Amino acid sequence: MNKKQNTGFILIVDDNPTNLSVLCEALNSEGFRLRVAVDGESAIAQAERNQPELILLDVQMPGIDGFETCRRLKANPVTQNIPIIFTTALADTESKTKGFSLGAVDYIPKPFAQEEVIARVRVHLQLKQLNECLEQQVSDRTRALQQAQVQLVQQEKLSTLGELIAGIGHEINNPVNFISSNIPPLQEYIAGVSELLRLYEQEYPNPTAKITTAIQNLDLNFVLEDMVKILNSLKLGSERIQNLSNSLRNFCRSDSDTKISADLHQGLDSTLMILQHRLKANGDRPQIEVIKNYGVLPHINCYLGQMNQVFMNILANAVDALDDAIIQSKMSDLIPQIQITTQIDSEKLVIIRIADNGIGVPERLKKRLFEPLFTTKTVGKGTGLGLSIAYEIVVEKHNGVLEVNSQPGGGTEFIIKIPDGSI
Repeated sequence: MNKKQNTGFILIVDDNPTNLSVLCEALNSEGFRLRVAVDGESAIAQAERNQPELILLDVQMPGIDGFETCRRLKANPVTQNIPIIFTTALADTESKTKGFSLGAVDYIPKPFAQEEVIARVRVHLQLKQLNECLEQQVSDRTRALQQAQVQLVQQEKLSTLGELIAGIGHEINNPVNFISSNIPPLQEYIAGVSELLRLYEQEYPNPTAKITTAIQNLDLNFVLEDMVKILNSLKLGSERIQNLSNSLRNFCRSDSDTKISADLHQGLDSTLMILQHRLKANGDRPQIEVIKNYGVLPHINCYLGQMNQVFMNILANAVDALDDAIIQSKMSDLIPQIQITTQIDSEKLVIIRIADNGIGVPERLKKRLFEPLFTTKTVGKGTGLGLSIAYEIVVEKHNGVLEVNSQPGGGTEFIIKIPDGSI
């Protein structure tokens, strides 16, 4: 380590003026920045306020000795990673073993040899720098691996989900088309048969006893009225299934490798349609009320399938939060709600807010919501990947922002901001 590389300082702890003078002279000559403490208590206070690069610590001092000072420094998260070198006249094995067991990295014997002091200090400063560099590399690699893992999971989920939904939509579409296309002619046939029966009744007002009995057993008037109602129900049901099929196709449409011009409102509505079964009343929980405050949004270039997955993850989390609130009896007097607000601001950012009135998230957990594999849900209910995938899609794929506002008892709001062009 050369002099220019050392930007921190070394803390020398010794109650002997002669020892301080020798150490300061040796280290000053090499350009090291120094600070001094004459007892353990003041050394601990200084190290907590401003962490040194290294501590030279005398063992025998008034008040708390060097061993106790070292123990306290290593027990404090703020100072525990600072290398400590003992300076002592104690040369017995027991003293050295005790010092190393407390976390010291080396011993410098008294009386001091300046060349040895300088050499040992340099070595341990270099080791500290190398260790910090290694830790940073490990942290960077870990973060890169986590991001790669999230991307792989995201791609796999999108691919699997897209194939599954497309297949379901296709299989639903064929029988529904068959049903819906046959309802209009069936309505005509039934109307024609009903009219024919009325004509028969007019032309032959006195049917035989056998026909009269058959009419009574069948309750003909009721059947004729009910057939019309059944047909209307079939028509409404087939239209609902067609809407669901369209929502499924809209949810997964678009190539994941290609941005398309898309209506995000359509994506939100498709996602809500798919989640309709979860919004209905369930056990002790009443139906979740969805309030849409849609503004006027332009079509934006985006990966629509991926954006729909963002909506799905956030909306599903909102439903889970409302379910948990009911389970914990914290919403007995409230109607569970999800509010979706969209707008475009003056900076041409498309803003989508999805808020629930559930139990909220504590501040200490809110900061970790977008971490891969982190979840606030009970075991078996969440993978910890949903929000991290959503963050990856919004921030990395669309150059956007994903934020969360929440407080315990005050609900949770996720805010998505995407550039108008989303380039």
